Amino acid sequence: MNIDPQLLSIIVCPACHGELAAAVVDGADELVCQGCGNAYPVRDDIPVLLVDEARKPA
Repeated sequence: MNIDPQLLSIIVCPACHGELAAAVVDGADELVCQGCGNAYPVRDDIPVLLVDEARKPA
């Protein structure tokens, strides 16, 4: 994942406004919310911050 660290410092979870952390799950890049646990996909180094696209916490 090649996302600008400055961008990561300002974007937040669209669902709860929690902090996002970069993670790799099953070989896929994601941004995981530290608040609600939603995991947002990163496609071609672009975060897809849509609640409908998020993987919900188990």
